[in-house]
Amino acid sequence: MARIGDLLASGRTFSFEFSPPKTAQGSLSLGRTIAELEPLGPSFVSVTYGAGGSTREFTRDTVLWVGKETNIPPMAHLTCVGHTREEVADIIATYAAAGVANVLALAGDPPKDASDARPSDYRYATELIEHVRSIADMSIGVAAHPEVHPRSVSRASDRAHLADKLRAADFAVTQFFFEAEHYHRMVDELAALGVEKPVIPGIMPVTNIGQVERMAEMSGAAFPQWLRERLESGTSPEDVRRIGVDAATELCAELLASGVPGLHFYTMNKSTATREIYAQLGLPVA
Repeated sequence: MARIGDLLASGRTFSFEFSPPKTAQGSLSLGRTIAELEPLGPSFVSVTYGAGGSTREFTRDTVLWVGKETNIPPMAHLTCVGHTREEVADIIATYAAAGVANVLALAGDPPKDASDARPSDYRYATELIEHVRSIADMSIGVAAHPEVHPRSVSRASDRAHLADKLRAADFAVTQFFFEAEHYHRMVDELAALGVEKPVIPGIMPVTNIGQVERMAEMSGAAFPQWLRERLESGTSPEDVRRIGVDAATELCAELLASGVPGLHFYTMNKSTATREIYAQLGLPVA
């Protein structure tokens, strides 16, 4: 399967993110979504991981299914939290045997219920990256927060930590943001630290104000007042969805014009908003 580092070296990528389904109905729904998005010719898709590694089996099964049943290279999320080195070695061996060549190495979030916590042999994503490098030939990505990680003690420490991760990895994918200046400032700060590896901006079309507001608060992303006012001008849920798609399209157009290495869409396991953005941007399809 294609390696994301190689794809980025040869040109711009367009990719989608999914959460692993936990039910038979969820699996059917995700299957339909992927089938609807596959004609867009995505460079790769990523599959998320629950807090504390809580969806590890669902993530693994979804990644393996995508790799076997579609022509899209999958990228598996993998977290430090809740994993021993032996468990990671087993997971990576399973992926490698199936031809999966891409991993997103994350620190991860602890489970909400401390009683669900599992042993962890890693403290930082760099330790996970080093371990994966030592046992498999994979393209490794990391997460980046344009508006800094919510648990960072300072902007300077956040950027220094991100630079360290990127030196060990091949590329980064950002948390979503709503104003291009946050992305460009982060890239400039990394360049000042001597790191110029590809950083793919993450795009979240706002189709539900309350849902994205909660997610933005958790991730440290600002929900700008101008966007809130624009969304609240909608007189129906469909108006809000349309406005959100239009705003995301405008952000994508601005980013593409500035020469970003790709776009990564947070789909929420639905295809409609992403397909509409593609159409509005006039992006090529497979």
